[in-house]
Amino acid sequence: MAVLADSGSNPDVDLLYDINGLAKDAPHWFDRVMEFVGEYGLLLAMVLLVLWCWWSVRRRGGEDAASSMAALVWAPLAAGLAVLVNVPIRGFVERPRPFVDHQGLDVLVSGKSDFSFVSDHATITMALGVGLFVANRRFGLAGIGLALLEGFCRVYMGVHYPTDVVGGFALGTAVVLLLSPPATALLTPLIRAVERSPRLGRLVRRRPAAENGGDNTLLPSARKSMETEERDLAA
Repeated sequence: MAVLADSGSNPDVDLLYDINGLAKDAPHWFDRVMEFVGEYGLLLAMVLLVLWCWWSVRRRGGEDAASSMAALVWAPLAAGLAVLVNVPIRGFVERPRPFVDHQGLDVLVSGKSDFSFVSDHATITMALGVGLFVANRRFGLAGIGLALLEGFCRVYMGVHYPTDVVGGFALGTAVVLLLSPPATALLTPLIRAVERSPRLGRLVRRRPAAENGGDNTLLPSARKSMETEERDLAA
């Protein structure tokens, strides 16, 4: 990987300069926006998207609610696992940040002293996006779109090579898809047990009004109709 970083004619380095060069031509306020979005904003957006998907699955209910919810729970678990897998990868590759080996980059975030390959941000966002896709395609496509934007931001900010981002995408996707069958097989029975719980079941599926102990008082017209039917049966 060090050879890739040293070669100025390498497409990875050329693309780095092309994308990061956009930061030099952009207004200062836009760079500050990209800095916040790339460092924190898109991660927060992914969390909100997962919560939105949970709310949608819970509200829709149905017999497949437990399996959909198990796939949704797996998404953040897979993202965390992918980051753990990345720890030895970074230690093995030991690729320096691009601004260490290349001059003239507009680095929007300071204090990055760890290794570059692979990008944690790209890994986390793509794992969440693919995990969402397994649970719900509509939310998953939105999540994958946010992950792609995150990858662009990391290169734009000058803190990652494009191949760092691609490696993060591949790692996040691989962890989610390869471990999804055993993970959902373990999580689905657990989610079904939670669904049957009187108190925690509403986390999985919205309870009907009758199950929630709603007001069972009948309207006067309905009560009158029932009384008439009872008199008819008695006769």
